[in-house]
Amino acid sequence: LCPCLIYGAYIFLPFDAPLLPTTSTRLVYTLRCATFATFPIVLGMIVSGISRLCSSALEPFGELHREVEIHRTYVSQSVHLFILYFFNMAVLATYLPQELLKLIPLLTGLFAISRLIFWMSYAIGRSFRAFGFSMTFLPLLAMLVWNLYGMFILEPENLLS
Repeated sequence: LCPCLIYGAYIFLPFDAPLLPTTSTRLVYTLRCATFATFPIVLGMIVSGISRLCSSALEPFGELHREVEIHRTYVSQSVHLFILYFFNMAVLATYLPQELLKLIPLLTGLFAISRLIFWMSYAIGRSFRAFGFSMTFLPLLAMLVWNLYGMFILEPENLLS
């Protein structure tokens, strides 16, 4: 489903990436796009704080209720995945040709949407969360494979430069 979503958005969304000739401008572009991927994480932190305040637990450091635990786990996992996603997107931006840089905001949007889907499905039940997690993890895995391919096969002479 993820490749179909990315391909459809790449073809049908009417925007292009700006001209980014240097590595530093590509990294700044990636950093600016990645800012939007933090929206679901910040939203999760707000909801987690509100649910902790509204929790019926008498002891704040006692055992957490399910509704508080769901949000805390979501935020924790999302932060870890965002770090991996951001570093892979930054490396990916250095290897992509100019005409494919449109993928950076599309992958950012996919990350944000898939984290929100994971959060909703995790709240419904633990057995439904695999769909949202796979929509986050499989593009991350594809980026990692492409980055390793670019580093070791396409440009092995520039591996550390």
